[in-house]
Amino acid sequence: MTAPLIGLIMGSQSDWTTLRVASETLGALGIAHETRIVSAHRTPERLYAYAKSAAARGLKAIIAGAGGAAHLPGMAASMTHLPVFGIPVESKALSGMDSLLSIVQMPGGIPVGTLAIGKAGAINAGLLAASVLALSDPALSERLQAWRARQTESVALEPVDETPDAH
Repeated sequence: MTAPLIGLIMGSQSDWTTLRVASETLGALGIAHETRIVSAHRTPERLYAYAKSAAARGLKAIIAGAGGAAHLPGMAASMTHLPVFGIPVESKALSGMDSLLSIVQMPGGIPVGTLAIGKAGAINAGLLAASVLALSDPALSERLQAWRARQTESVALEPVDETPDAH
């Protein structure tokens, strides 16, 4: 088994619906990763141990998803020099705007690369982490370029009417 290069952490089990998409993206690119539930509020000692040990364990980046107060990405970033990509999880109360604002408003010196709310952000976090790894991994760079080429090829040139003719 290959050692994980990306750590994928979330604040609670309910965040897995969103973070699973990041995991699937990393898997499609052949990137070894680990997934953990690490709550900034309910398991702060787990968060501390995870973030402090991430680089020594061989991780190259962390993808952190959280909803509501969404402190997980910023707290993780405060405890590691690794790149941290934050995914705002869509919340019921404010549709993820609370999560987005919490993650994006980091004080100078504690960077978190903040992605879009929800599944689009999760996909992009996986791709962004892959891009960072691809800087020093030519084989991954080729896989990433092929993934993007397939995405481009999947876009139709012209629209197709999807409704039956009304005549």
